[in-house]
Amino acid sequence: MRMKKLIYLFSLCLLLTACGQKEQPSLSCLVNPLMGTSSTFQFSHGNTYPAVAVPWGMNFWSPQTGENGSGWMYMYTDSLIRGFRQTHQPSPWINDYGTFSIMPVFGQLVTDNKARGMSFRHDNEEAAPDCYRVKFDNGVTTALSATSRGAVFEITYPSEEEQYIVVDAYQYGGSVAFDKEQNCIYGVTRYNNGGVPDNFGNHFIVEFDKPIAASGTDENACAYVRFRLKAGEKLTVRTASSFISHEQARLNLNREIAGRSLEDVSEEARAIWNERMGRIKIEGGTEEQQKTFYSCLYRTLLFPREFYELNEQEEPVYYSPYDGLVHDGYMYTDNGFWDTFRAVHPLFTLVYPEVSERIMQSILNVYDQSGFMPEWASPGHRSCMIGNNSISLLADAWMKGIRTFDKEKALEAMIHQTQARSKEISSVGRDGYAEYDRLGYVPYPEVHEATAKTLEYAYADWCLARFAEATGHKEIANTYYRKALNYRNLFYPENGFMWAKDSDGKWRDNFDATEWGGPFTEGCSWHWTWSVFHDPEGLSALLGSHELMAARLDSMFVAPNTFNYGTYGFVIHEIAEMVALNMGQYAHGNQPVQHAVYLYNYVGEPWKAQYHTRNVMNKLYNSGPEGYCGDEDNGQTSAWYVFTALGFYPVCPGTSEYVLGSPLFPKATLSLPGGKTFVVNAEGASDDNCYIRSAELNGTDFTRNYLKHEELLKGGEFHLLMDTVPNKERGINADDFPYSYSTN
Repeated sequence: MRMKKLIYLFSLCLLLTACGQKEQPSLSCLVNPLMGTSSTFQFSHGNTYPAVAVPWGMNFWSPQTGENGSGWMYMYTDSLIRGFRQTHQPSPWINDYGTFSIMPVFGQLVTDNKARGMSFRHDNEEAAPDCYRVKFDNGVTTALSATSRGAVFEITYPSEEEQYIVVDAYQYGGSVAFDKEQNCIYGVTRYNNGGVPDNFGNHFIVEFDKPIAASGTDENACAYVRFRLKAGEKLTVRTASSFISHEQARLNLNREIAGRSLEDVSEEARAIWNERMGRIKIEGGTEEQQKTFYSCLYRTLLFPREFYELNEQEEPVYYSPYDGLVHDGYMYTDNGFWDTFRAVHPLFTLVYPEVSERIMQSILNVYDQSGFMPEWASPGHRSCMIGNNSISLLADAWMKGIRTFDKEKALEAMIHQTQARSKEISSVGRDGYAEYDRLGYVPYPEVHEATAKTLEYAYADWCLARFAEATGHKEIANTYYRKALNYRNLFYPENGFMWAKDSDGKWRDNFDATEWGGPFTEGCSWHWTWSVFHDPEGLSALLGSHELMAARLDSMFVAPNTFNYGTYGFVIHEIAEMVALNMGQYAHGNQPVQHAVYLYNYVGEPWKAQYHTRNVMNKLYNSGPEGYCGDEDNGQTSAWYVFTALGFYPVCPGTSEYVLGSPLFPKATLSLPGGKTFVVNAEGASDDNCYIRSAELNGTDFTRNYLKHEELLKGGEFHLLMDTVPNKERGINADDFPYSYSTN
């Protein structure tokens, strides 16, 4: 019956028709790239755009409804498309770089991006990971598909009126030129929003398969070409780019798309998506739950992007956005580790370790070229967010068996990351490191966001200690293990929350657990008090007991959803999103508190984690344009859903443990390295049955509140009996609790 249900669901998929293909439908048909696109500056339902791409591709392509330069590139509520944009944007708050667009224009030549938009309706729009198609209200149709470094368009015009293509290189030093012999446009775009050397540029080629009747350029780095095609005659446009040179762009074009049709490219991209997404196969649940799951998995596999290319010998090379030179090897970018260390990269280490290997090498390449590891890269260092979460990535990868990077260089880079700060970019290195080492905390108001930084640094120190210990550096490990307890120095016992001290050790006046900003980052003490990933047992001791910590977690979901916007001075979108959830002080739309629902497992009340994880999945996610409850953020909010739907989550990267929640689907199968499979069989799982009555791992009774990484890699079956009522006798003993530094 389950197989029949899946076949029926797949038969409903229309995306292949949209791309002109008639092959068997597949998992990619369950993906909605429009999930999360109904967002604004004031309120985010994801802040996403419909990316046509391959997983981790160097370039994405998307319809552009906003004006050039707007971070809100595609808004579901818009009615005009102004171009089809090669984009590298990881977030509207970071904005784009190296971007150019291609746009059909019909009837009258208009090159300006503000004026050339053509109206469309969503009824005439179809989006898939491998293909996007739209029929404009004037009858022009555009379809496109992409490889990592190239794309193919098919465009038709409804009549023989004036038919144009506009190629927009986005001013800012961009340029375009024609090559009549090759019937193409060469261009370079230098558009960026910071973090690049002076010689940065994205070199592109746009080729046409029909003769150009006329051409020209304007002062805004736009080129146009005119055609004389019959009504409905198909124009094929092929394009590729390179951050290295036009010669490399030509090589990329010849290798990836030369002579290929839209159908060819779309079929290949779809096969890649199906293989990557097919490593996690779910069965059962509703069609909407399956769509939400695979839409989230699609988002998780987009970033970080490959910033490397292949030379004539098929060897990886890359332009470095750090020193402006070309190097051999791997480079990845467009990632904020403050977001993605939590679940995105742990998912890669588990299911896509070959990608993790390259990302770890890339992190050390950045250290070689800039003197610091990246924390927020797009494409080079960007001044955004806090913490030393590059350390978390390396430590977690090493502890889970990814050991193809230089361990001594990694340790050197980690230590340096904790003992210095970039003079130009506050997020690189450790802001307030001298005060942190002298006082045992970062003081406020001397250092902005000081309490959040203290908590992040203590976790990073623990990660560094774990790595040092595992690689034979015991003295270094002991030093950083001691610093890993610094979180205790900012626990305010009279109020029972994390708070702020100045450099004289005086607590900040006017305690208010609902005050955002100031010593905290995009949150308040209700959220940041839980940011002790490596030592929930130590946190429970500060709170008074396991029972009191569980009660504090309970109160977070029922406290009034009031707020004090504090130093922000206005209601930032994260505040508005928390209020809209109506789940007390729980703010799932932002990252600091997303792990908190799992902390019940550390204090002997795992059934509450089972309830809340299922409740969050059901209430706060769907596959539509309003599918997220806040910023999606490079896959993190999606990866939370992917892990949680499987029934476990990496609360503390750097351990080899996944803490249990409530599986959403009756069956999930993970295809893992070495041909192993790990099956989660959640017998009876349904909307009503969210509680674990009992569990067995490979036929043996299982009472722990966590799974180990090595248990998953060995393969086997995790069998759960689900129930409508909690089993309050299971997972309540200390031996069943996940790792905490205080007890290990």
